[in-house]
Amino acid sequence: MTVPANGHDHGLRRLFRWSQRVSAATLRADLIAGLLGAVLVLPQGVAFATLAGLPPQYGIYTAVVPCIVAALFGSSWHVMSGPTNANSLALFAMLSPIALAGSPAYISLALGVTILVGVLQLAVGTLRLGSLANFISPSVLLGFTCGAATLIGLYALKDLFGLAVPTGTSAFGVVRFLFGNLDEINWGAVTVGAVTLVATLLCKRLWRRLPFMLLGLLAGYGVALLLNTTGWGGGHHVNVVGPIPSAIPPFHVPDISWRAVPDLLGIASALTIVALGQSISIAKAVALRSGQHIDANREFIGQGLSNIAGGLFSGYISCGSLNRSVPNFEGGARTPLAAVFSALLLVALVSVSAPLLAQIPLAAIAAMLMLVAWGLFDFGRFRRIASLSRTEFAIAVGTFAATLVIRLEMAVLLGTILSLVAYLYRTSRPAVRSLVPDADDPGRRFTPLDELQRPQPECPQLKLLRMEGAIYFGAVQYVTDRLHWLRTVNASQTHLLAMTKSMNFIDLAGAEMWESELAERRAAGGDLYFHRPRTQVLQTWEQTGFGAKLGPDHVFSTKRQALHTIIGQLSPEICAQCSVRIFEECAQRPGTGPSAHATGSPQV
Repeated sequence: MTVPANGHDHGLRRLFRWSQRVSAATLRADLIAGLLGAVLVLPQGVAFATLAGLPPQYGIYTAVVPCIVAALFGSSWHVMSGPTNANSLALFAMLSPIALAGSPAYISLALGVTILVGVLQLAVGTLRLGSLANFISPSVLLGFTCGAATLIGLYALKDLFGLAVPTGTSAFGVVRFLFGNLDEINWGAVTVGAVTLVATLLCKRLWRRLPFMLLGLLAGYGVALLLNTTGWGGGHHVNVVGPIPSAIPPFHVPDISWRAVPDLLGIASALTIVALGQSISIAKAVALRSGQHIDANREFIGQGLSNIAGGLFSGYISCGSLNRSVPNFEGGARTPLAAVFSALLLVALVSVSAPLLAQIPLAAIAAMLMLVAWGLFDFGRFRRIASLSRTEFAIAVGTFAATLVIRLEMAVLLGTILSLVAYLYRTSRPAVRSLVPDADDPGRRFTPLDELQRPQPECPQLKLLRMEGAIYFGAVQYVTDRLHWLRTVNASQTHLLAMTKSMNFIDLAGAEMWESELAERRAAGGDLYFHRPRTQVLQTWEQTGFGAKLGPDHVFSTKRQALHTIIGQLSPEICAQCSVRIFEECAQRPGTGPSAHATGSPQV
């Protein structure tokens, strides 16, 4: 039964448009999906907080208030926000050089950066700059995600093998430490990790609809409890998470010096890019399944508010979680209330099971992280990109390599810059294609020379060119060089007819280029003509004065009209000796008459 609306509810319904979908049936479905979400985030929250260099309870806190706020104020009905592996790893990589991981100073920095990220996200959404996310190309996100997955796996090795790696050790430093201290491996931890991996994979294969991560964690939990109780691990204690103080997120204003804010803004900007890229990608991925339209700006507003609230309620950076959002949709969630129920049920579960959660073995969490890392590394997408575009593949590989060897925020920035450079390079080389009427086509269509089935001659006096793309300041030099080369190769082609229907944009530099070309053509005894330039191009020419210099009689709406006019301006002496005669209009010129090439006229 749908809840009735009154005058007071009208404003709420405009703010929460999904509320019109709420009924007794949707509440039941959302409650069931919310329970699944709460169960799923328990091991993830603890694992991701550990990955972020924070005490485990902060992963739980991050799945409560931010999850509720993002669901209520965002755009997607099914995205669940909370801690993610990429955000956790990025936060640790950026803050660990500044403060000792897990220390009060580190926690304050993490919460402060979270609030700054929220403010930046809110600004992006409020100013309706959601289209900025489009500049983070899929190749950059792929390279970053795979690089982050590799780092997740490398950092997890220390707990998987039970090693006391010094704090602040890099990912590759963990590998060096492992091979340099093989005699210190805790085989009890290795056993717990192996059992967790095997149990998780078996459950995933046999009972996909069950929370296989939780079942695998329980298997590792049982083995660790047995080893620590009986001492069967050879006297090596398997390290556990330890006490979780509270399930309810405490309100806390981060204690940060104002002098540190400028430095934190740089870190927050990079984390904002990472979080926004993940959020909108996940929202769109889920929307493809649900058929829902996603408002990117509203999604960013919701994420911004969630991180501001999260930073004040002891949560670190959150965004949409693919590991929870897809199961949430598949679990039958109908409205964002599923995320609200998930957060509330999570608090209840942790409140009644805090002593049990304290005994979760770190080796089991490391095994979970290894599985997460393996799932994030998308080999298939790498292969597809490699087969489609070498440039995009190079960008993905470059971002991947940068993620491994430099700071993560710089890796994202580098990948984005590479994408923009590749885009600018492509747009700076617009197609300049020579055309002829195709003698093998019954319709005599104007066809680029490189698409003809056999070589065909051009008119010795008139050059036909198709311009494709934007002629802006970045492309002017390339087009100028092409036009100069064409004039040099065939000096007798002093007349030029440019087909500009596909020339979609022009700026001042482009207008000046055509003005220079006009002067060159007329100085050589020829002229310049245009076929169907766009309205924006004509307006720019009018504003720059090029239109007046060109003359309105040099712009044509049809090819037939253009050829009829231009061929009348060609040299009759050259036409008299010409045997090519590729145009129908050539029959009206002095000479031996039209050749077989000129049968019919080219289609407009």
